[in-house]
Amino acid sequence: MKNNYNIVAVITAPDKPAGRGNELHQSDVKKYALANNLPILQPTNLKSPDFLEELKKLNADLQIVVAFRMLPEIVWSMPPKGTFNLHASLLPKFRGAAPINWAIINGETQTGVTTFFLQQEIDTGNIILQQKEPIYKTDNVGDLYARLMKIGAELTLKTVQKIEKNDIQPQIQTGMPTHAPKIFRETCQIDWDKTSKEIYNFVRGLSPYPAAWTTIKGKNCKIYATEIIDDLEEISENNINNSNKNIAIGEFFIAENNKNIYFKTKDSFLKIKELQLEGKKRLLVEEFLRGFKAP
Repeated sequence: MKNNYNIVAVITAPDKPAGRGNELHQSDVKKYALANNLPILQPTNLKSPDFLEELKKLNADLQIVVAFRMLPEIVWSMPPKGTFNLHASLLPKFRGAAPINWAIINGETQTGVTTFFLQQEIDTGNIILQQKEPIYKTDNVGDLYARLMKIGAELTLKTVQKIEKNDIQPQIQTGMPTHAPKIFRETCQIDWDKTSKEIYNFVRGLSPYPAAWTTIKGKNCKIYATEIIDDLEEISENNINNSNKNIAIGEFFIAENNKNIYFKTKDSFLKIKELQLEGKKRLLVEEFLRGFKAP
């Protein structure tokens, strides 16, 4: 294999039914392993004697975990050089399942990736290496994920090389931890009683997937991109007249040019730039308004 390491096996999730035909779907990790003739394990139970016996027979020196389930101690303590995890934050910040989402939602301007040795408590192990990465004001999850994926791969290889040379000094995590819990559908509903900046960050922190949502004319509508409108001259230019300035928080209106939708927030207005009404295609707002009838 590339970089001359012997990958003795790949462990990934069991195939799952997906799509209209309910056909079994293989993970991208499995597809790569098949294409490169790598042995594959797909345990349903990480504590099953059969799986543990298979794992032990591999006689691996080191295990690497990326975006997988929480491992029992009997698994992560098996290799003589341990098991390390790649996590998409600067631990101890944003421990949990959705670190990239919550970093953007919380308005952070910097994040990064961390490699660390597994311990019993999730994302608490001793840090091996970290690399910082800025979060730009226009980043959404897709943008940041793409960059972190690349630097994460590079940091993983660097970590393996240092472990091989016994050139590591793992550090205990210090500082106040923050958490990045798993995101559910209800997590994604927009609370218009927040500031425009908070909602702007919330939308980009969930775009393109799973996407923030609200309701328009009684139908669920995913919101993918927004723009803060708080300058009075800009408001005037965009046809937000005095009557519209007094609408209730969470209500929306369509500008006179029929090219923009504005929602009232706690402190100003938020212009919707890209959205997807339930049962419809994802569209830029101008395209959306061509077939939308205002209430």
